[in-house]
Amino acid sequence: MKSSEHRSHNNLVMAKPTKLDTSSPPKDFEAGLTELENIVTSMEEGKMSLEASLLAHKRGVELLQYCQTTLQGAQQQVRILEADALKKFSSTNIDEK
Repeated sequence: MKSSEHRSHNNLVMAKPTKLDTSSPPKDFEAGLTELENIVTSMEEGKMSLEASLLAHKRGVELLQYCQTTLQGAQQQVRILEADALKKFSSTNIDEK
């Protein structure tokens, strides 16, 4: 019975993970973040083959770069909006004096 359990465990370790889509960017930030979290969880389980781990790492790096770029763009938009709002606020205060 032990060898059966051992064999079952080995089959689980050797099971192929879900195919990673390394060619296309995620549809949006949230989808990218979710996919990245799933990759991290899968890798932390330690049940991926070396080849699958390398592919997952590559996809994770791509997703991380996508998410960072998206966040930087959003931060820049917020800065622009805040600067515009401050200009309007300042000119309104000057007009009222």
